[in-house]
Amino acid sequence: MGASGGRWSIARAAVLVTGLTAVSTVLGFARDVVIGAVFGAGAALDAWLVAQGVLNVVLGLAAWAMARSVTPVVSREAARERDAGTGCRGHRGFDVALTLTLVALGAAAVVAGLLAAPLTAVLAPGFAGEQAATAAALTRIVLVATVLVAATDLLASLAQAHGRFAWSSVQGVPFNLVMIAAAGLLGPHWGIAALPAGYVAGSAARLLLQLPPLRALGTRVRPRWDLADPGFREIVRLVPPMLVGNAVVNVNTLVDRAVGSTLAEGSITALTYGWRLVDLPETLVIASLLVPLYPALSAAAGDPPELRRLVGRGLGVVVTALTPLCVLFTVLAGPLVATAFGHGAFDAEDTAATATAVAWYAPALLALGVRQVVVRASYALGDSRGPVVVAVLAMVVNVAGDLVLAPVLGVAGIAAATSASLVLAAALNAWLLHRRHGGLDARPALALLLRALALGAVSGAAGAAVHAALAGAPVLLLVPAVVLVVGAVHVLGLALLRAPELGLARDAARTVLRRR
Repeated sequence: MGASGGRWSIARAAVLVTGLTAVSTVLGFARDVVIGAVFGAGAALDAWLVAQGVLNVVLGLAAWAMARSVTPVVSREAARERDAGTGCRGHRGFDVALTLTLVALGAAAVVAGLLAAPLTAVLAPGFAGEQAATAAALTRIVLVATVLVAATDLLASLAQAHGRFAWSSVQGVPFNLVMIAAAGLLGPHWGIAALPAGYVAGSAARLLLQLPPLRALGTRVRPRWDLADPGFREIVRLVPPMLVGNAVVNVNTLVDRAVGSTLAEGSITALTYGWRLVDLPETLVIASLLVPLYPALSAAAGDPPELRRLVGRGLGVVVTALTPLCVLFTVLAGPLVATAFGHGAFDAEDTAATATAVAWYAPALLALGVRQVVVRASYALGDSRGPVVVAVLAMVVNVAGDLVLAPVLGVAGIAAATSASLVLAAALNAWLLHRRHGGLDARPALALLLRALALGAVSGAAGAAVHAALAGAPVLLLVPAVVLVVGAVHVLGLALLRAPELGLARDAARTVLRRR
């Protein structure tokens, strides 16, 4: 999708991706509910989450960085194909990147499996005895999925660069169905080992869904080792800073879990489930927007006014949609967690710990949305060094916050450190995009943020008042009442301020109704 596709092509793609992603997201949420109900927030589930962390380290060191580096390069090649009126003739640089990534990650997975015990000991120093052994065993199983997940990410990036978003948006459906079946049907018999087995099978199903769009495009993917290929060299130049940046993100998660392993049993699960609840809007709004926006930003890199327009609209959507949700997560943390996860083995103590994490994670949602948009714009402009420097600074804040606050505040301290680091990263990345590239209109962006903070404070106070007035009321009455009041106050405030963000809702409605 090029800049010439205009606002409507991006908007239609965003609506499509949001709708399809919603299906996967609902199933992912159901997966977490089933897993929590079967296993509870205890030692076994903590061990599984640490095992997943090892997988993420292996993937984070190459697959994510390579997939994101592929997007701008292949997007420009695809735009030239469209301009020339030719079909997709394949992308040699992509083929080399795919081949090299799968071979390297396959070898890394084997090494990580052999070193599973010492790796999990480093990642979870608070584990001992049976829990440590369980984490190592689960790690060896789940690492089988490394190559499957890496291939999925890269093939999805290839299809998205050609404007094909549907199949990658629903890849979570088979994965989550397999995980739900593994937890619900096999969990009571196999124990926690059912989860890594389901993860491997579900990852294979995700990979199969990437084949139809490539077949429709006529794109042939084949093994190549031509390291001198110009396209591959361009991809490789983007990898190191993105590699470091993603490694920093993984370090934050690993440190959170390492420190969490020294707290009460179930703390890692409480942090993980709390973040997943807060992260739901990120999946539906931010990720869905960025799937079509990132290739468009890459194509508009040589057109500064168009780039600024795209960044401004992206920020408008993110801030307008996420601000009231941040308020709701703060005010309704307890009822939301109880409704979502308070079933089966997930008891009242687990619910309280998770609700604490949700309330302290809430500010991170808005910061994450802003950061994602401005960082993607920097990547599209070929600047990945600046975001990496910012990510390192944010990591230092996160790690220091964990070490200082966790012994005092427990789960709340770890969540607060994460929120503080993301707020810092969002602010610094936006400043860099404005000062270094002129890719952000600072005055409108600042006005947008100030309106959001002011309306968030007012709507939050109104929501808290309703929550206090309905204390003890059934959740089915309490939650809708608070949601209605917070939403109404926020929309009324936008109308009174004559905020330009109101136009975004009208545009979205027209996009849904408009047909070519």
